[in-house]
Amino acid sequence: MKRLAQAPPWTTTEWFNTERPLSLERLRGRVVLLHAFQMLCPGCVARGLPQAMRVAELFAGAPLTVVGLHTVFEHHEAMQPESLRAFLHEYRVRFPVGIDAPSPDGDPIPQTMRAYELQGTPSLVLIDAEGRLRRKVLGVHEDLLLGAELQALLLEAPG
Repeated sequence: MKRLAQAPPWTTTEWFNTERPLSLERLRGRVVLLHAFQMLCPGCVARGLPQAMRVAELFAGAPLTVVGLHTVFEHHEAMQPESLRAFLHEYRVRFPVGIDAPSPDGDPIPQTMRAYELQGTPSLVLIDAEGRLRRKVLGVHEDLLLGAELQALLLEAPG
Protein backbone atom coordinates (compact mmCIF):
# COMPACT_ATOMS: atom_id res chain seq x y z
CA MET A 1 0.00 0.00 0.00
CA LYS A 2 1.30 3.46 -0.91
CA ARG A 3 2.29 5.56 2.09
CA LEU A 4 0.51 8.89 2.19
CA ALA A 5 2.65 12.01 2.51
CA GLN A 6 2.17 14.46 5.35
CA ALA A 7 0.79 17.80 4.19
CA PRO A 8 3.41 20.58 4.28
CA PRO A 9 3.04 23.21 7.01
CA TRP A 10 1.48 26.54 6.08
CA THR A 11 3.68 29.62 5.99
CA THR A 12 1.48 32.66 6.55
CA THR A 13 1.92 36.30 7.47
CA GLU A 14 -1.51 37.13 8.89
CA TRP A 15 -4.84 35.48 9.75
CA PHE A 16 -8.45 36.63 9.57
CA ASN A 17 -11.58 35.16 11.21
CA THR A 18 -9.61 33.37 13.93
CA GLU A 19 -8.23 34.54 17.24
CA ARG A 20 -4.87 32.87 16.71
CA PRO A 21 -2.99 31.46 13.72
CA LEU A 22 -4.00 28.00 12.54
CA SER A 23 -1.61 25.16 11.85
CA LEU A 24 -2.00 21.56 10.80
CA GLU A 25 -0.76 20.53 14.24
CA ARG A 26 -3.59 22.49 15.90
CA LEU A 27 -6.10 20.86 13.55
CA ARG A 28 -4.89 17.26 14.02
CA GLY A 29 -7.88 14.95 14.44
CA ARG A 30 -9.98 17.05 12.05
CA VAL A 31 -10.37 16.79 8.31
CA VAL A 32 -9.16 20.00 6.61
CA LEU A 33 -10.39 21.51 3.38
CA LEU A 34 -7.81 24.10 2.34
CA HIS A 35 -9.16 26.52 -0.26
CA ALA A 36 -6.39 28.48 -2.02
CA PHE A 37 -7.71 31.62 -3.70
CA GLN A 38 -7.01 35.16 -4.83
CA MET A 39 -9.62 37.84 -4.31
CA LEU A 40 -9.18 39.08 -7.91
CA CYS A 41 -9.61 35.59 -9.38
CA PRO A 42 -13.02 35.37 -11.14
CA GLY A 43 -13.27 31.58 -10.69
CA CYS A 44 -12.48 31.92 -7.00
CA VAL A 45 -15.15 34.57 -6.43
CA ALA A 46 -17.84 32.99 -8.61
CA ARG A 47 -17.39 29.31 -7.72
CA GLY A 48 -14.52 28.37 -5.41
CA LEU A 49 -15.30 30.58 -2.42
CA PRO A 50 -19.06 29.89 -2.53
CA GLN A 51 -18.30 26.15 -2.55
CA ALA A 52 -15.93 26.47 0.43
CA MET A 53 -18.55 28.56 2.28
CA ARG A 54 -21.21 25.89 1.63
CA VAL A 55 -18.90 23.17 2.95
CA ALA A 56 -18.18 25.21 6.09
CA GLU A 57 -21.91 25.68 6.65
CA LEU A 58 -23.09 22.17 5.78
CA PHE A 59 -20.37 20.40 7.78
CA ALA A 60 -20.45 22.79 10.75
CA GLY A 61 -21.11 19.98 13.24
CA ALA A 62 -18.52 17.60 11.79
CA PRO A 63 -14.83 17.30 12.70
CA LEU A 64 -13.98 19.28 9.55
CA THR A 65 -12.37 22.69 9.26
CA VAL A 66 -12.47 24.86 6.15
CA VAL A 67 -9.40 27.09 5.87
CA GLY A 68 -8.82 29.75 3.24
CA LEU A 69 -5.37 30.53 1.93
CA HIS A 70 -5.02 33.84 0.13
CA THR A 71 -2.13 32.93 -2.15
CA VAL A 72 -1.20 35.86 -4.35
CA PHE A 73 1.02 35.10 -7.34
CA GLU A 74 -0.01 38.06 -9.53
CA HIS A 75 -1.27 41.65 -9.02
CA HIS A 76 0.55 41.75 -5.66
CA GLU A 77 0.10 45.50 -5.15
CA ALA A 78 -3.70 45.30 -5.48
CA MET A 79 -4.17 42.45 -3.00
CA GLN A 80 -2.90 43.80 0.30
CA PRO A 81 -4.18 42.69 3.74
CA GLU A 82 -6.50 45.69 4.15
CA SER A 83 -8.15 44.91 0.79
CA LEU A 84 -8.52 41.27 1.80
CA ARG A 85 -10.11 42.28 5.11
CA ALA A 86 -12.73 44.33 3.23
CA PHE A 87 -13.24 41.54 0.67
CA LEU A 88 -13.85 38.90 3.38
CA HIS A 89 -16.33 41.22 5.09
CA GLU A 90 -18.21 42.09 1.88
CA TYR A 91 -18.45 38.47 0.72
CA ARG A 92 -19.30 37.28 4.27
CA VAL A 93 -16.46 34.76 4.37
CA ARG A 94 -16.49 33.55 7.97
CA PHE A 95 -14.02 30.67 7.96
CA PRO A 96 -10.37 31.32 8.90
CA VAL A 97 -8.21 32.77 6.12
CA GLY A 98 -4.43 33.00 6.19
CA ILE A 99 -2.26 35.08 3.88
CA ASP A 100 0.36 32.93 2.15
CA ALA A 101 3.84 34.31 2.89
CA PRO A 102 5.74 35.73 -0.06
CA SER A 103 8.84 33.94 -1.23
CA PRO A 104 11.97 35.31 0.46
CA ASP A 105 13.92 35.21 -2.82
CA GLY A 106 11.54 37.38 -4.84
CA ASP A 107 9.83 34.48 -6.61
CA PRO A 108 6.22 35.56 -7.36
CA ILE A 109 4.91 32.20 -6.10
CA PRO A 110 4.22 32.35 -2.34
CA GLN A 111 5.72 29.80 0.06
CA THR A 112 2.71 27.59 0.83
CA MET A 113 1.58 27.56 -2.79
CA ARG A 114 5.09 26.38 -3.73
CA ALA A 115 5.21 23.78 -0.94
CA TYR A 116 1.90 22.26 -2.10
CA GLU A 117 2.89 22.55 -5.79
CA LEU A 118 -0.36 24.36 -6.59
CA GLN A 119 -0.71 25.38 -10.22
CA GLY A 120 -3.11 28.30 -9.77
CA THR A 121 -6.35 29.41 -8.15
CA PRO A 122 -8.84 28.33 -7.15
CA SER A 123 -7.24 25.19 -5.76
CA LEU A 124 -8.74 22.81 -3.24
CA VAL A 125 -6.65 20.61 -0.96
CA LEU A 126 -8.03 17.84 1.24
CA ILE A 127 -6.04 16.84 4.30
CA ASP A 128 -7.11 13.89 6.45
CA ALA A 129 -7.39 13.86 10.25
CA GLU A 130 -3.83 12.47 10.47
CA GLY A 131 -2.47 15.51 8.60
CA ARG A 132 -1.85 13.62 5.36
CA LEU A 133 -2.33 15.17 1.95
CA ARG A 134 -5.17 13.28 0.27
CA ARG A 135 -6.26 15.32 -2.75
CA LYS A 136 -5.41 18.45 -4.75
CA VAL A 137 -7.75 19.91 -7.35
CA LEU A 138 -7.04 22.90 -9.59
CA GLY A 139 -10.27 24.69 -10.38
CA VAL A 140 -13.59 24.00 -8.75
CA HIS A 141 -14.24 20.43 -7.64
CA GLU A 142 -17.59 18.88 -8.54
CA ASP A 143 -19.89 19.24 -5.49
CA LEU A 144 -21.06 15.62 -5.43
CA LEU A 145 -17.53 14.24 -5.67
CA LEU A 146 -16.30 16.65 -3.02
CA GLY A 147 -19.13 15.65 -0.68
CA ALA A 148 -18.36 11.95 -1.17
CA GLU A 149 -14.62 12.50 -0.58
CA LEU A 150 -15.26 14.56 2.55
CA GLN A 151 -17.61 11.91 3.92
CA ALA A 152 -15.03 9.18 3.29
CA LEU A 153 -12.35 11.21 5.12
CA LEU A 154 -14.73 11.90 8.01
CA LEU A 155 -15.51 8.20 8.35
CA GLU A 156 -11.76 7.50 8.62
CA ALA A 157 -11.29 10.16 11.32
CA PRO A 158 -11.03 9.00 14.92
CA GLY A 159 -14.38 9.26 16.72
